[in-house]
Amino acid sequence: MNTSPFQALACPLDGKPLTPSDSAWCCSAGHSFDIAKQGYVNLLPVQQKRSSDPGDSKAMVAARRRFLEAGHYQPIAEAVSRAVFDHAEQELPRDTLFSCLDAGCGDGYYLRELADAAASQKSLALMGLDISKWAVQAAAKQDNRQQPQSRWVVGSNANLPVQSGALDGVLCMFGFPVVDEFARVLKPGGLLIQVEAGPDHLRELRDIIYPTLKPERASDDEPPAGFASLGSETVRYTLALDDAEAIADLLVMTPHFYRATAEGREKAAALGEITLTVDARVVRWERI
Repeated sequence: MNTSPFQALACPLDGKPLTPSDSAWCCSAGHSFDIAKQGYVNLLPVQQKRSSDPGDSKAMVAARRRFLEAGHYQPIAEAVSRAVFDHAEQELPRDTLFSCLDAGCGDGYYLRELADAAASQKSLALMGLDISKWAVQAAAKQDNRQQPQSRWVVGSNANLPVQSGALDGVLCMFGFPVVDEFARVLKPGGLLIQVEAGPDHLRELRDIIYPTLKPERASDDEPPAGFASLGSETVRYTLALDDAEAIADLLVMTPHFYRATAEGREKAAALGEITLTVDARVVRWERI
């Protein structure tokens, strides 16, 4: 497998480059960050936290892992991998390493899918970052501790612990984009992929859990500052879930669980099966 962990980390306190040792990452100012036994490093200082345990809970991470590992969103992962490799082939010399960050990686599903696809495609240097320590811990546990595919980091999209201009690609999968930071860490010509819900995404579930559906927010196709549009792709298909656990996992891993009323959650919990529309947009931007 042609993958390796990304190396160009930056100190979250002063932005200086970090250097790894056997047990920690350190900067020239003497700041040191221990490597956990699972292989990840926590680069989220307490002053950058908005709560004592930010991000997805352990239960949410477990639900997302079960749902994604069942292959329910595999067509989305395949579309993302195609977009990455198409860009890499067009923009980089054939034998050049393509460095890619999943900003909001969860348990690492999309990076694992990308790494699997890389076996016959392109050499990759990978990094997964999430504000949830439970998500990063789960991702690191699934990696090979002796020969890891990716660098796993607890951190924030608002203050990416990455050296400026060090990345060829950034993924933001149904997440919270911080475009200024993405622009900072990408090289000129670098690729930003944002995957976002389309207007019909999980509509059948939303019809059940909400009394009324709000009008969908129109997608903004204007390039953000510092980027040019490379187009988008819609991934749309029908997904049949035939057991209550899978339906419950889907609900827990989406914002709908927290937005729905108690009555709406009860209706969802009573479902034994449901056929859903998956409607996602894979939007590509190029750093200029």
